Amino acid sequence: MIGNIIAWLIIGAIAGGIASLIVPGRTPGGMIGAIIVGILGAILGGWLIQTVLGLGQGAGFIGSIIIAIIGAVIILYVIRAMSSRRAL
Repeated sequence: MIGNIIAWLIIGAIAGGIASLIVPGRTPGGMIGAIIVGILGAILGGWLIQTVLGLGQGAGFIGSIIIAIIGAVIILYVIRAMSSRRAL
């Protein structure tokens, strides 16, 4: 249980940091925000991979990070699109 939480934090930190570099602009919440976006991206990416492509578990560590990055990039684009609308 605690090992899974630590793994989620590590994958979330890596994915959130890389997604923050890919998507232009500032990540809300700084480092903690990037970790949260990375974890949410892992959940979103995993759901998309399983639902849309029909792929199962077993992506491995690198595959999990790639899936989490894809999900985190999607989330960051949505967050930034919503915040730019608010500024108008």
